[in-house]
Amino acid sequence: MLTTPLDRLPQLQEAALAELAKANSPADLEWWRAKYLGTKTVEGEVKKMMGWIKDVPGPEKKNFGAAAQAASKIINDAYEAKKAGAGAASTKPTGPLLDITEPAVAPRLGREHVITQTVRDLTDIFARMGFVVEEGPEVEDERHNFDALNIPRTHPARDPNDNFYITEPFKDSPLLLRSQTSTVQIRAMEKIVKTSPANPRLRIVSPGRVYRPDEHDATHYSMFHQIEGLVVDKKVTMSDLKTTLLQFAQAYWGPETEVKLVPSYFPFTEPSAELYVTAVVNGETRWMEVGGCGMVDPAVFEAVGIDPEQWTGFAFGLGVERLAMKKYGIQDIRWLFENDVRFLRQF
Repeated sequence: MLTTPLDRLPQLQEAALAELAKANSPADLEWWRAKYLGTKTVEGEVKKMMGWIKDVPGPEKKNFGAAAQAASKIINDAYEAKKAGAGAASTKPTGPLLDITEPAVAPRLGREHVITQTVRDLTDIFARMGFVVEEGPEVEDERHNFDALNIPRTHPARDPNDNFYITEPFKDSPLLLRSQTSTVQIRAMEKIVKTSPANPRLRIVSPGRVYRPDEHDATHYSMFHQIEGLVVDKKVTMSDLKTTLLQFAQAYWGPETEVKLVPSYFPFTEPSAELYVTAVVNGETRWMEVGGCGMVDPAVFEAVGIDPEQWTGFAFGLGVERLAMKKYGIQDIRWLFENDVRFLRQF
């Protein structure tokens, strides 16, 4: 015997309430809601039920509409009651209550690593002197790490045992972890030559990590930080270099600090010097070496397309860890990378 839409209403209502009674979890309840009360992507059974009216003969439509509305209300009310009960159950405390009268525990705040603090202090000083921060990749090719810096293949600095090569050295443009931040100077000069070949003036500092396979001890580590400076302009002299370094030293260590340049050798500067500054150690003023510097070698300018007959410049490089250790009295470079919070909280 065929059932009419009016006969099917109580059947749908009974089925919906029976399945709702079995829904004992939020997931079950949501599945039931989508099946019976869904109205968007997939029509629920209740919405479909309201559409049965098109199959009801004209005289019976009024009775069917009233019965359908009543069934829909019963099903919706049952769902809302079930949902409210499930919500109340889920909010019941499952553990010990919080005693809001107890004194609060102050959160332990983090802070910048001492190396990050030092880099920020250095870049702030140089920014006040007109230097702009430039950064570059830590994985470099031989051109930027050696060739353009006037370091030939026969130079001992290119020995595979003294560098972290990523690909086989001396074959098909090998890659390596940069051994100095001077690579950023080359990239900066290449960029300025492309964008402004007639006016390649630069005043940059480039802080960053560098890598050398040194044996770890109190003063050596296989990864450390440098900050390099470069100035390119006309009629730049060693006097400009020493004045810049003196202003930096007095801003960083104090107005009584003195500097001196001791002749040295670096492939990418000529003449070259080591930078010494005065420091008070155990009540006694001593000279300490903090980095290297010099006038940019004409071969370096030629490698990047800058005419050394018209342009001159100076460069300097400072070891960040060395500066931090001297300033804060740190005796072992390894302490900077062991992540011992008892040590790091001192800064």
